Amino acid sequence: MTLDVTYQVPTIAVHTHIFAAVTRAVARANGTPRMRQAYVPQPVMGKTPAELRAYVDGTDPVTKLPFMREVVDGLTGALSEDDVAGLSYERTADRLCAPNTEDQLHRFFLDQHWTDHLPIVLPTEERVAAMLAGTSHQPTEVVGHLRPTSHREAWEFTVEKVAVNAVMAGASAEHLPAILALASSGITARGSSSSSFSLMVVANGPIRQQLSMNAGIGAMGPYNLANAVIGRAYGLLSQNLQGGSIPGETYMGSQGNGYSYNNLTFAENEEASPWEPFHVQRGFQPADSVLSIFTGCQATAFTLGLRRGHWQQHVCNMLRALDPDFPPTLLLDPLTAHQFVEIAGLPSKQAVIDWVYEHARMPAAEYWDYQLVQNYILPRATFGEEPWASMLAAPPEELIRIWRRESINVVIVGGEANPYWRIMGANYVKSVNVDDWR
Repeated sequence: MTLDVTYQVPTIAVHTHIFAAVTRAVARANGTPRMRQAYVPQPVMGKTPAELRAYVDGTDPVTKLPFMREVVDGLTGALSEDDVAGLSYERTADRLCAPNTEDQLHRFFLDQHWTDHLPIVLPTEERVAAMLAGTSHQPTEVVGHLRPTSHREAWEFTVEKVAVNAVMAGASAEHLPAILALASSGITARGSSSSSFSLMVVANGPIRQQLSMNAGIGAMGPYNLANAVIGRAYGLLSQNLQGGSIPGETYMGSQGNGYSYNNLTFAENEEASPWEPFHVQRGFQPADSVLSIFTGCQATAFTLGLRRGHWQQHVCNMLRALDPDFPPTLLLDPLTAHQFVEIAGLPSKQAVIDWVYEHARMPAAEYWDYQLVQNYILPRATFGEEPWASMLAAPPEELIRIWRRESINVVIVGGEANPYWRIMGANYVKSVNVDDWR
């Protein structure tokens, strides 16, 4: 789109056929429906040069036209009426639905793709008004902007629209400031990456007690109202206020992710932790109510406690189970956190992070052979960005560090039923202050 529109260079984009709907939607949303696009079959990964050549010499599986003829025509041909049609892009819905029975309204919301396909609470005017009592901000105030990918247009939304989705998720007015804070982050909980990642939301400070959030037994699972409805509302408002999240169109998660139902929303167990809370590490005061957002959550390695004999090897094995493109967040039961102090001799979160940074290594050739590393890190290394440029120059068998120190995190969660713990592949993105939305 940049080459075609900004620089006026005739361009045709080539995609695999599975992305046909989403690539056309992105072009339309960005006001470039005339952008020429051609498609080859999926998959490309793992195919031989001869098989890939057959794609090029064959037929576009979407348009049924010869692929290379389509490329040549796209670069040289005049625009047709179809190329310039469709610039209007409807993004509004009526504020109120037409009256109907409860069953029919539930069916209507489902058919409009406004739900996560679980039952919702219907957002009546009375319920939305009651929800809005949870904040001093005006219903018409703009909260923020969201979009499913960096290539789509960002949509603007108000406090009232967030309240509607909070009602649908089963939340109460006391939950609204937390939900508004997440909505204001600019980070969607319905990203369209084909990697199918979910988000993780960690609560710190007084908000945990105020909303009776769970940081102990079962904190990352069901059974807690605040954990469940805040995380679910975040997902619902994301899909509805960013312009949709429909599989095959605006959501391309290849396998999908069950974590997305409530975005792994839980509180950190500050009281049982031997270390400072996560939000304090990020520059907030202990008395601030803060929600911290992590993306990329889909891979987990877990074990039981630390063994005095071989704990270092065990932890390194867990780290190697993650894809190098997603840095580790250590989710430690308080019992395990104390073992890191007593057995591993690591007196602080930073000491744990430093240890992981130094010991998480693999041979350079193995590192650069990972597909996601080739997709996203190799280009940065090729253009001289550090530390990856130096890693690219390393001999094939040299052990190189897998992650940057600043990308590694530690969170304490669990109820001390046993020192089970896990490492989640997750990128910390942002923390938001709930108190700003009371």
